[in-house]
Amino acid sequence: MISEDVVIRASDLTKYYGKVLAVDHISFEVKRGEIFGFLGPNGAGKTTTIRMLTGFTRPTEGGATVLGFDVGSEIVQAKRRVGVVPEISNLYDELTALDNLLFMAQLYGVPRARRREKAEELLGTFGLYDRKDSPFRTLSRGMKRALTIAAALIHGPEILFMDEPTVGLDVVAARSLRNLIGRLRQQGITIFLTTHYLEEADLLCDRVAILVKGRVLRIDTPEVLKAAAEEESIIEFSFDKEISELKEELTRTAGDVRVVPVDFGKVRVYGGTPGDIVEAVFRFARREGVEVLSVNSIKPSLEDAFIKITGLSPVIMAMEKGGK
Repeated sequence: MISEDVVIRASDLTKYYGKVLAVDHISFEVKRGEIFGFLGPNGAGKTTTIRMLTGFTRPTEGGATVLGFDVGSEIVQAKRRVGVVPEISNLYDELTALDNLLFMAQLYGVPRARRREKAEELLGTFGLYDRKDSPFRTLSRGMKRALTIAAALIHGPEILFMDEPTVGLDVVAARSLRNLIGRLRQQGITIFLTTHYLEEADLLCDRVAILVKGRVLRIDTPEVLKAAAEEESIIEFSFDKEISELKEELTRTAGDVRVVPVDFGKVRVYGGTPGDIVEAVFRFARREGVEVLSVNSIKPSLEDAFIKITGLSPVIMAMEKGGK
């Protein structure tokens, strides 16, 4: 018996592009009303997964259902009940904010008598009513992103797919958009979003799937993922210069540890015995003539959990599409 609480179910979902395996037999479920995040670096298969779930590309193997509809044979029925916010907006530069929404309402089959009322209601909700007569091309990045989300909501979908919703936005616009996503969840909309921003996944998501090279490595709540990282110590050291030889030194003297650069002259050491780590670092610093500026014990974050699960540096994530 299929639970009504599950609105998306993927089973061995797989996509090849020629000989390239983009999505590798992934399985997961998304529950009604939650924000479910796909977290991973560029090329992990996040966008391809959304494209399969929304009917823009067909799976090579496996399958999925959205609201009980098979994405292979019943995608038309599914599309009527979902909204899609692509990473690159699908709205028209020459149309005004209002006209874009009216056009999308027509495409989604919103009754003519309701189109303008619904469009103006969304413009008000998204703080865009004063710009309703402005051409899309004249809006700021944050406004464009907000209007793109409004367009995806014009027909009252049950599920909203969002691909990298805050990419390219400044800090203020990104924070505003995250607040908006939280409010949409409070309205009962299920949200499936992809992101490479660790902080974003931690702040927004009820559950996170960590995706690397087309494979799901782990699915759980941010809290559980962070708790798993607490099993090992994390010590952050700041130096007055870059330390490239420290990793080799600690591996040789302190055993099974990981040294991850986090900023200029700053590293985090994962694992090992704290006392041995600190002693080895100060011994190394004295020998190399390097000043230790600070030593801090760190409470694990989702970033730390990501490092532990994937073995990847967060620098890889931050470098995607120019960082943030």
